[in-house]
Amino acid sequence: MRVGARECPSPHSFGNKVGRVLWGIVWALLFRPSPRICFAWRRTLLRLFGATIGRNARIAPTVRVWAPWNLQVGEEASLGYRVDCYCVDRVVIGAHATVSQETFLCTASHDVSDPQMGLTTAPITIEDQAWVCARAFVGPGIHVGVGGVVGACSVVTRDVDPWTIVAGNPARVIGPRQLKPPGSPT
Repeated sequence: MRVGARECPSPHSFGNKVGRVLWGIVWALLFRPSPRICFAWRRTLLRLFGATIGRNARIAPTVRVWAPWNLQVGEEASLGYRVDCYCVDRVVIGAHATVSQETFLCTASHDVSDPQMGLTTAPITIEDQAWVCARAFVGPGIHVGVGGVVGACSVVTRDVDPWTIVAGNPARVIGPRQLKPPGSPT
């Protein structure tokens, strides 16, 4: 089995590669060094590269985005420190959703049954009000429903139902997410 560049050409266009190089330069020189409070600046840079970013989205300066044109972030959503959006395919993050620090959102893998291990991709959707906790891994094709919670350090290989908490490796259902009425005791 041979997996060299000739036998396994890149599935990405020349334009895609150029765009990623330019984005890498902008990320290193303008995005990454920006002070934490400069959320509007980072939203602007991502939009310049084709991302759809909602009003008041908070994106940390250490967030890595593989291809900004495949990223959609809803209003008031938050991406924490060192979140890695490996958005070879679409990554959609809903309004008021939170993706906590060091989470890896991975939209691509390789076909292990293919001798050349061809690239496979599938989008990730994290619906409104969902929370993906610290250091979680969300794999290709995963859909986290409205209000769903993915526990810290979890590996998500199946969709998460709305208002459901999952955790573990692989993630399994822990129970429902129930919100307390405003003003109720803790």
